Amino acid sequence: MKTMTCRQLGGACEQSFQGETLEEIIEQNKLHIVEMMMQQDEQHIEAARKVKVLMEDSEAKRAWFANKQQLFDELPED
Repeated sequence: MKTMTCRQLGGACEQSFQGETLEEIIEQNKLHIVEMMMQQDEQHIEAARKVKVLMEDSEAKRAWFANKQQLFDELPED
C-alpha cells in the first residue's frame, strides 16, 4: 500500500489517500475533489479546472498519467 496526497495528484491540499495501485488512489481523490467542489472550495475548483483542461489533450493526459505512475512507483510502501 502507498500514500499520495491531493496535491501530488494536481489538487489543492495535503489530504492523503492510500491504495495498492495509482488507480485506486485517483478514484479516492476524485471523490474528495467532488466533495470539496460541493463545498465551494475555490482552490479545489481551480485545481479541478486545470486538470480537466489537461485531460482534454490526449498527449498531455498520457504524460500526466505517466508522471503520476512514476511518482507512485517511486514511493515507499506504507
